[in-house]
Amino acid sequence: MDVAVDTRLPGERIGFVRKARAYFALTKPRVMELLLVTTAPVMILAQGGIPNLWLVLWTLVGGALSAGSAGAFNCYIDRDIDRVMKRTSKRPLVTGELTDREALVFSWVLGVVSTLMLSLLVNWLAAALSVAAILFYVFVYTLLLKRRTPQNIVWGGAAGCMPVLIGWSAVTGSLNWVPVILFGIVFLWTPPHYWPLSMRYRADYASVNVPMLAVVRGRTVVGLQVVLYAWATIACSLLLIPVAHMGIIYSVAAVVAGGWFIYESHRLYSMSIRHAEVKPMRVFHSSISYLTVLFVAIGIDPLLHF
Repeated sequence: MDVAVDTRLPGERIGFVRKARAYFALTKPRVMELLLVTTAPVMILAQGGIPNLWLVLWTLVGGALSAGSAGAFNCYIDRDIDRVMKRTSKRPLVTGELTDREALVFSWVLGVVSTLMLSLLVNWLAAALSVAAILFYVFVYTLLLKRRTPQNIVWGGAAGCMPVLIGWSAVTGSLNWVPVILFGIVFLWTPPHYWPLSMRYRADYASVNVPMLAVVRGRTVVGLQVVLYAWATIACSLLLIPVAHMGIIYSVAAVVAGGWFIYESHRLYSMSIRHAEVKPMRVFHSSISYLTVLFVAIGIDPLLHF
């Protein structure tokens, strides 16, 4: 196995700014950003309007720290394969900007601080769900599933669904069918979001024996699965209309954005079965846009409900 590539010159000390950036990169900020996009709109939906802004702030900050903790633990555990894969070659534990010990301590600190913040400033249910998300991502996805089964991202993706439950429970202190449906949307969305990325970096995953679906089954099977999960995602999103009494804004967004997501998914599958040039990142980026549009509509609809 390759060792970490230290980009520092002999005797060079890493400055404060560079060190801070390394710690920030350890939290996987792009993943964190996507998770937070789903939290605030759910809080508005739960409130039926604008919630207490301090509550929103502490929920978002606590959620960000929780997601950052999970991401940092993941980087620490996967540091061996990150040193081999080109996609992860610039992560701070690979470049030597952070030591293993620094990463592990940082992961624990973020986890503890996020739990205390949510417990004291939000409520115990939100804190408990946050802890469950960290534990699930670390133990179930990273340690148990990721290197053992091509279904890793399907079940492991449940950790990324927790922010909708946290956002809802932060406002209401309880859970009902609405957050369950929201959980289902993100759960079903995760495979067609991530599998195209695994197609793009198939060689990377194969080089470290991570059995992503694209590695063990090929792009035609991946394309079909992306289509099936995309349809399931849209169907689940439409369930929210009668259950949460959503209005025209959400309904139109769910249909239009969902139709675009399905079109891109079918296009990927069509190119795969025809053995044409496949551009999986189109679906990857489309999935991000879809989820963003959908949850922005979830946040706007209660404010302009008609």
